[in-house]
Amino acid sequence: MKVGIVGLGLIGGSMAKSIKARTSHTVWGVDLDPETMTMARMCGAIDSPLTEENLPQCDLILVAIRPAVAVEWVRRNADHIAKTAILVDLCGVKRTVVDGITPIAEQHGFAYIGGHPMAGKERGGFTSATDSLYVGASMILTPDRRTDMLLLETLKHFFLDIGFASLTFSDPEEHDRIIAFTSQLAHIVSSAYVKSPEAQRRRGFSAGSFQDMTRVARLDEDMWTELFLDDADYLTRELDILIKNLSEYADALKAKDAGRLCALLKDGREKKASAGGN
Repeated sequence: MKVGIVGLGLIGGSMAKSIKARTSHTVWGVDLDPETMTMARMCGAIDSPLTEENLPQCDLILVAIRPAVAVEWVRRNADHIAKTAILVDLCGVKRTVVDGITPIAEQHGFAYIGGHPMAGKERGGFTSATDSLYVGASMILTPDRRTDMLLLETLKHFFLDIGFASLTFSDPEEHDRIIAFTSQLAHIVSSAYVKSPEAQRRRGFSAGSFQDMTRVARLDEDMWTELFLDDADYLTRELDILIKNLSEYADALKAKDAGRLCALLKDGREKKASAGGN
């Protein structure tokens, strides 16, 4: 299979490295950064650059760039995508991307499905990409009424072959609602948490809890601003819930109400236990 990858940052670069490490597929990749392209070719993550000439030969196209740019790339290049090709975007939000790409795919006759790999790191770029990033991870796909079973089987085998442990099927609405809580809210909390003046004076006083809370504060603010705004309705709802919950802890502390504070902590512990997982 010939796989084209658009964007060779952490996500696209890890896709390229995973494919070359675990399969015999041909990988063609493109990135705006010339240094990234050089590194990708030198380390063998891609066989050749993805170009206007070889794009029509791709069986599978993975678009691993920011949402608005992903839609625009597909719009600009749709004439060069084969009707037999499958295109999967790997963006962190789905409604805006699926709404933008679906009519283009329908007009030009190629298959399209939204995707989101549930894996990442606090640092982006090709230098952070690894061929093990997706090992054990879940790959979310958002099929619709036009998605046939053969396409899903093809994608299932492909993603499992490169290290994913499972596929999760969703729709764009559900994806964005849940991801607002499981990913986006955590990034906002981490960003806000490190703004305390104590963050700069904590040396010698921090351990695992601090590291866990602050890890994702090392975010790409331009990318996450776009993701947050594309999911602003669900994200603000989660923020409102969090602020309300935090206020209950603050009120109990201000009142020195040990019983209330203990009850809040117990409730949190029990909810974590019932939620299961990590």
